[in-house]
Amino acid sequence: MRISYSMLFGAVIAAAVSVPTAAFADGDAAKGAKIFKKCAACHTATEAKNKVGPHLVDIIDRPIASVEDYKYSPAMTEHAAEVPTWTVEALGAYLHKPKAVVKGTKMAFAGLKKDKDIEDIIAYLKDPAAAK
Repeated sequence: MRISYSMLFGAVIAAAVSVPTAAFADGDAAKGAKIFKKCAACHTATEAKNKVGPHLVDIIDRPIASVEDYKYSPAMTEHAAEVPTWTVEALGAYLHKPKAVVKGTKMAFAGLKKDKDIEDIIAYLKDPAAAK
C-alpha cells in the first residue's frame, strides 16, 4: 500500500486535534448547507467569487492557497508549502480548529466542535447542488 503525504498529514493533523478522519466519510449536504450559513458572511461555495475569504468552489482536492486574486496570509501560504492540497482530512482538521492547524491564519472563525457538523459541511462543499 502506498501512503501519500496528504494521507499521512491528514491522519496526523486529525489525531492532533482529536478529529477522527473516518468522521468525514458520509455527510448530509442539506444539513451542511444550513451549517455553512456560519461561513457565508466570508465565503461562498456556489460561485467563484471571493468575499472576505476565498471562494470554496471545488475546494476538495484543490491546492491550498491557490485562488487567484485572493491575498492569503503568510501563515496560510507557508502551510500550503507543507500541505499542498485541501484533502477531506486536511479540511476537516482545519474546520475543527483553524488556528491550531494554521497558526497565524487570518480566519477569525474558531472552528466547529461537532464532528457531524464538519462531516455535513464537507458533504456540502463536495457537491453544493446536492443540498437542494
